[in-house]
Amino acid sequence: MFQSNLFDTQHHVLDMTPKSPENELGKIREDDYETETMEAPSGEDQDPNQRAKRKRYHRHTQRQIQEMENFFKECPHPDDKQRKELSRELGLEPLQVKFWFQNKRTQMKAQHERHENAVLKADNEKLRLENNRYKEALSNATCPNCGGPAALGEMSFDEQHLRIENARLREEIDRISGIAAKYVGKPLSSYSHLSPLVPSRSLGLGVGNFGAQTGFVGEMYAGGNDLFRSFSGPTEADKPMIVELAVAAMEELIRMAQAGDPLWVSNDNSTEILNEEEYLRTFPRGIGPKPLGLKSEASRESVVVIMNHINLVEILMDVKRWSTVFCGIVSRAMTLEVLSTGVAGNYNGALQVMTAEFQVPSPLVPSRENYFVRYCKQHADGTWAVVDVSLDNLRSPTPLSSSRRRPSGCLIQELPNGYSKVVWVEHVEVDDRAVHNIYRPVVNSGLAFGAKRWVATLDRQCERLASSMANNIPAGDLCVITSTEGRKSMLKLAERMVMSFCTGVGASTAHAWTTLSATGSDDVRVMTRKSMDDPGRPPGIVLSAATSFWIPVPTKRVFDFLRDENSRSEWDILSNGGLVQEMAHIANGRDPGNCVSLLRVNSANSSQSNMLILQESCSDSTGSYVIYAPVDIVAMNVVLSGGDPDYVALLPSGFAILPDGPGLNGGGILEVGSGGSLLTVAFQILVDSIPTAKLSLGSVATVNSLIKCTVERIKAAVMCETA
Repeated sequence: MFQSNLFDTQHHVLDMTPKSPENELGKIREDDYETETMEAPSGEDQDPNQRAKRKRYHRHTQRQIQEMENFFKECPHPDDKQRKELSRELGLEPLQVKFWFQNKRTQMKAQHERHENAVLKADNEKLRLENNRYKEALSNATCPNCGGPAALGEMSFDEQHLRIENARLREEIDRISGIAAKYVGKPLSSYSHLSPLVPSRSLGLGVGNFGAQTGFVGEMYAGGNDLFRSFSGPTEADKPMIVELAVAAMEELIRMAQAGDPLWVSNDNSTEILNEEEYLRTFPRGIGPKPLGLKSEASRESVVVIMNHINLVEILMDVKRWSTVFCGIVSRAMTLEVLSTGVAGNYNGALQVMTAEFQVPSPLVPSRENYFVRYCKQHADGTWAVVDVSLDNLRSPTPLSSSRRRPSGCLIQELPNGYSKVVWVEHVEVDDRAVHNIYRPVVNSGLAFGAKRWVATLDRQCERLASSMANNIPAGDLCVITSTEGRKSMLKLAERMVMSFCTGVGASTAHAWTTLSATGSDDVRVMTRKSMDDPGRPPGIVLSAATSFWIPVPTKRVFDFLRDENSRSEWDILSNGGLVQEMAHIANGRDPGNCVSLLRVNSANSSQSNMLILQESCSDSTGSYVIYAPVDIVAMNVVLSGGDPDYVALLPSGFAILPDGPGLNGGGILEVGSGGSLLTVAFQILVDSIPTAKLSLGSVATVNSLIKCTVERIKAAVMCETA
């Protein structure tokens, strides 16, 4: 009899346990915890057609509730021994005590969630009102001098601050909405009142001097970003498979990084080539056979960098910092789900599912999008390893990517004095048939996506970071910025400029380039981008144009010509032939060409008298950049004094210089950049208002003419200098 009653008591209490906070809110009262027992009829009185009756309810006495309340304040999670002792004191069964504490914990959690939800709603309403005030202030932005609408270079710091604050508030509202939705079980109402300040517009192209065009000029981030964000995290059923795949990939990476012949074979030029037959024998499982239509690319490089191993691991495992350091290679990246954050306060054992897009700085080379897991592990000898491996086989119904990553990544070994040795392995399978012919040699050589480009970029960025932290700058040169805060602010501004340029110059799936002519590889491609709540960019429609072409001049000579302020007037149409003078200078690497400069154009045009040019030039063994943007004198004075560089609006333009492939130098030794150069030229102009198609055609024609004229000037000047 006792066992039967006890069983049904448990059964009833379990049935009454709230299944969700919503159910619990109306069912649980602080003093109403009751258990139920059932009287089972004896064998003599049993009626097969009569259901068991549950009538006896046991309501806890006030003393029992008070004693358990007091105990709950001290220990909300009593163990078996404590529950048994408490049940003897109160005359209850241990199971009754157990379920009382369970219900009490559920009640307390629900009360906390109700309170937190109310606070979130109040904060959300406050942010909405503040956002409306900022929106109204922005809509009435005027020039302080003429009273007209504010244009580039005329927006005050207060108004620019409002734009940045507005973007921050939008992010905060999205975050709070997500949290609130989690608690109330449904999303909050849509924020249509937070619509962009600039209406959505496209540039319609008709028939112009440069030929017939149909449709619209492509809009940057118009649809590609939605496709990129359509990736979702793995299902619960996939996670054990992902863990197993990551562990196997880590083992493969270690062996790939440390093995020699016969897995890696050196050719006459001392370049390592993966023996694919040996690879398949050594790693028979992996992620499966190579799909039809894809080709293999494998490379391995090592480098010693001026950064300790812990900082390197943190950069690789933080998707934002990783994208910033490798902005020339990674056009977009996102962490979809963190399966493990690691142990012992570091990234040892960290596991995260990601998606990323890899690019070459040219619209002629398609980007490579991958869906993969990244796994970090510290090994017994103190070496750290970070490995990526594709998860395309987990996506349904079929993989969408034209490339996939076999185990790729790096080994990081600690060296004395804050240095680290990095061994990088890149192993991908890709369909590269859409690569333009002039870029095929550099892509096939591994200089575009291979390990050599990754380690060269890492080495250069480590030098840049070390330079930004230097505090013993000699004050002999008047152009050198010695202020620590001023150096940091200017380098931060230049970093944002470089990231903006690299993000917009490639053939990312987020970009929809429109070709303006059909005369060869140096076609001009244009696209538009709506700049609205983007801090650090002038508001309006931004028209971007880019073209890539081959020039029979070594990359170093092209780089030195474009970065030199003394030769700028030979190609920069906007300088109007004026003398260009360097006003400030920050060296950020061993190479003298790696620096950030502030230039002044001494032009007779009075409209340019208040403008400076911020320029960053950087070069490594796999490519070079010269990137620049006009900046306001008042804004730069604030930056040089250590002010926040986020208040400075930038529209970067510039050049990306890649070797046309590995060539032989004068001694017959393989040397990157000793042959010709692949040069990409990219410009951006701001179009404040485009009310008619005629004006849009004029804007496109202007930038088309500007970029072609610049290309012709560069070709003539560089070829003349070479001769």
